[in-house]
Amino acid sequence: MYDFDWDVVIDYSPLFIKGVGMTVQLTTIGIIFGMILGLILAFMRLSKNPLFNWPATIYLNIFRGTPLFVQLLVIHLAAIPMIFGTSQGPFFSGSVALALNSAAYISEIFRAGIKSIDKGQMEAARSLGMTHWMAMREIILPQAVKRMIPPFGNEFIMLLKDSSLVAVIAVHDLTQAGRMVMAATFKPWEAYLPVAVLYLMLTLPLTYLVAYLERRLETK
Repeated sequence: MYDFDWDVVIDYSPLFIKGVGMTVQLTTIGIIFGMILGLILAFMRLSKNPLFNWPATIYLNIFRGTPLFVQLLVIHLAAIPMIFGTSQGPFFSGSVALALNSAAYISEIFRAGIKSIDKGQMEAARSLGMTHWMAMREIILPQAVKRMIPPFGNEFIMLLKDSSLVAVIAVHDLTQAGRMVMAATFKPWEAYLPVAVLYLMLTLPLTYLVAYLERRLETK
């Protein structure tokens, strides 16, 4: 029977804790900027003007049709150095990649939520003298957001887990902490079991929160 070495976990606990903080930072940045860009992309996709619709469609096809792993490498090794002239560090590259990837999925949540609202409400708002954007802000979006909350929660959970891929560009997140412990001790259980448990501790409360919100929204 395997004799689990708790001393390794205790000795490297500061590294694991630092990794948790970095993972939460990356996920939060990815969600915030992903929501901003995602909302813009959703409106572009809803536009009948091909100058807005087509670029947004191409963006979505690229970021939803290619692996996040590859996007991280391209952004960190090629895109960021080309735009800025030099690397901006793995944390910056990881944040950008997560935000851009998340925006592609969040935009579809926004678009589906907006389209789920009956068209008659927009027509009624316009007949009362509201502009399109005023009706969208005052009438459509407040109703749509209620329907978007559960998928937003699921996207947050997915992004939290997907953030583990930033370890490939040496961001000192939770997964990278496990890799560093493994390299130092050659003990896979002690290196990666704490990582799995900590990810579970981060995602479980979110999972139950999303389930709770879904139940509350169904009763309204």
